[in-house]
Amino acid sequence: MSIQNTMFNPKRYHKSQLKFHFVLLPLSIFMSLPIIFIINNAFKPLTELFAYPPKFFVRQPTLDNFRLLFDFSKESGIPMSRYLFNSVISATIVVILSVILSSITAFALSKLRFKAKNTLFKINTFALMFVPIAVAIPRYLIIVNMGLFNTYAAHIIPLLAMPVGLFLVKQFTDQVPDELLDAAKIDGASNWKIYTKVILPLVKPALVTVAVLSFQASWGNVEASNNLIDKESLRTLPFYLGTLMNSTGNVIASAGIGAVASLISFVPNLLIFIFLQNKVMESMAQSGIK
Repeated sequence: MSIQNTMFNPKRYHKSQLKFHFVLLPLSIFMSLPIIFIINNAFKPLTELFAYPPKFFVRQPTLDNFRLLFDFSKESGIPMSRYLFNSVISATIVVILSVILSSITAFALSKLRFKAKNTLFKINTFALMFVPIAVAIPRYLIIVNMGLFNTYAAHIIPLLAMPVGLFLVKQFTDQVPDELLDAAKIDGASNWKIYTKVILPLVKPALVTVAVLSFQASWGNVEASNNLIDKESLRTLPFYLGTLMNSTGNVIASAGIGAVASLISFVPNLLIFIFLQNKVMESMAQSGIK
């Protein structure tokens, strides 16, 4: 068995791996083309943005599009930094609370014994079928009745219900041997200590994946700014960038601003995935092993 593993997955580089590179390298280049296009598009002058046929790569890079964006931001009543601050605050809180709630709920549903826990998990599984637009009206009514309209909580609370995050963390928690928990109980560990000292370190890849997914959901979310917020000072950066192109009154200038807005919205997601990709890939690989 060890000989077969060495042949298929050698510890050091072997010439037999070249065939995989011939397939994966062109595929990786093809998959990176949208990222390269978004970056190039933001630095194109207006003449290249409206060139026909369109050019994939920028020929004469410029920062004029960034200047137009910040100049227009200064002329508006609320600076872009305020929208950025709202997005950073809400995304940070959503990530922290999503990780805590997903992990502690998964621990309870997986390792604790109480009535209706299977029913609760089935409800969470059924919730995976609903797209966000299907619950927009109930979500609005709940936020209004809770008195959270026009508050930061309107950006945060709707995103804490993350069925896919709970499902993923529970799958990881199910793989933790019950004998390990029994040994901890014999040593006098409480459920809270088992959760913090045993469960959390073992499900870390799943928690990182939940953090990435919750950040993406929060950073790109415009539903709260559209439906649950009336105060302009409480709205987030994606909403501001999305409305910016329509409010400039100049179709030509808005093309450059739109290219920069796409880059600004995309970069945080790209950076987070680059730094955390190992944990994300590990969680995806292990989530189906049972």
